[in-house]
Amino acid sequence: MAGEVLNYLSKDFIMKITPEQFELLLPLASTWAEQQEEIIIREGEPLNDYQLQDARKLNIEYPERIRLLSVSNIPKPNDPILMAATDMTQLITSYTEGLTLRYGIFIRSDCWGKRELVIHELVHTSQYEKFGGFMPFLKQYLSECLSIGYPEAPLEQEAITKTEGLLNSFRG
Repeated sequence: MAGEVLNYLSKDFIMKITPEQFELLLPLASTWAEQQEEIIIREGEPLNDYQLQDARKLNIEYPERIRLLSVSNIPKPNDPILMAATDMTQLITSYTEGLTLRYGIFIRSDCWGKRELVIHELVHTSQYEKFGGFMPFLKQYLSECLSIGYPEAPLEQEAITKTEGLLNSFRG
């Protein structure tokens, strides 16, 4: 089946993922995200006191579950189908600084300690909680990124706005 899906996807992956392809990819992406969260939870560091305060201000229900893992680059899926989709969409690149997978957050090592980045990723954790898990959040988030574009996607804009609001509350 994987070969059939890859052949089906690769023909149309030049510019855009179709709705049919998205429906095929979503369960694979959700499974990958859950596996990555497990790695981060096992190997990552808990939030420090300042980060816990930020998480609470963002109304995260279970901030004590969150772990941060420093990595040289944000990992991409090994699955050939997901790898092709990731490369085509450019949702994870060498420039990606952080990636939230519910309670697991990858932080690129040269960005470790950037409060703005951690807050931004914590907003995504709160979104996972509001949506009720991997599949519902990823369906909404990825569909927005693929149809509207990553920086303009409403959930991404919410993360940007809430991050700025929280940072500004400390400045003024």
